[in-house]
Amino acid sequence: MTDPRAWRDPSFRRSLTLFRAFLREQQDPAAVYDLLARDAADQVERYLPVDGRVVVDVGGGRGHFTAEFRRRGAHGYLFEPDAAELAAAPAGAAVRADGYLLPLADGAADVCFSSNVLEHVADPATFVSEMVRVTRPGGMVYLSFTNWLSPWGGHEWAPWHYLGAERARRRYERRTGRAAKHRLGVNLFPVGVGRTLRDVRARTDVTVVTARSRYWPVLPELAPRLPVVREIATWNLLLILRRCR
Repeated sequence: MTDPRAWRDPSFRRSLTLFRAFLREQQDPAAVYDLLARDAADQVERYLPVDGRVVVDVGGGRGHFTAEFRRRGAHGYLFEPDAAELAAAPAGAAVRADGYLLPLADGAADVCFSSNVLEHVADPATFVSEMVRVTRPGGMVYLSFTNWLSPWGGHEWAPWHYLGAERARRRYERRTGRAAKHRLGVNLFPVGVGRTLRDVRARTDVTVVTARSRYWPVLPELAPRLPVVREIATWNLLLILRRCR
């Protein structure tokens, strides 16, 4: 595969490659997340080179993102609450910890990174506040999540979540013969674009560098600006925040 750093972001080629990868997530998750990690690291480095920087990956599962940041010269550390996920994380780079209470001093990180975690926490505002706390003044927060009303909001049982979460979950289990990984109100929550944007813009300790659709091939900053439409069209909201004090 062509090195993703050679892609233009946004581009139709990039979006199509990522979409095709997502369709294979159940069959080959490692390859999908390695690709996504390279793409996300490229996005981070558009704003702040990571070589020699401290990058904190909050909720990064098996450590694909942390491994990619380390490959690029960062001091990357993974903070993940699931012990089973940590078993496959990079040696010496992983700590079992809750994103609500990170075992880090204020301002310890140059970059605080979270990919597709916010929709899995019951209290998004507290989670974001903790990410901001551990980021140094002038440092960067990378926050991306799948919003509930997007076509992929129901995760493995999407797009049937539009007809109701429980109905969609039961349909998935009947069709596949296995238990769904996610359940609304337990490990998946209806996080919206508008509410999240209002919350981060109301903060006095960060400035919003960009709010964009993470995967759109054109005009990625357009969808989040459109009330109502953004809840469906954004698909996955990416926020780049700068810690200002």
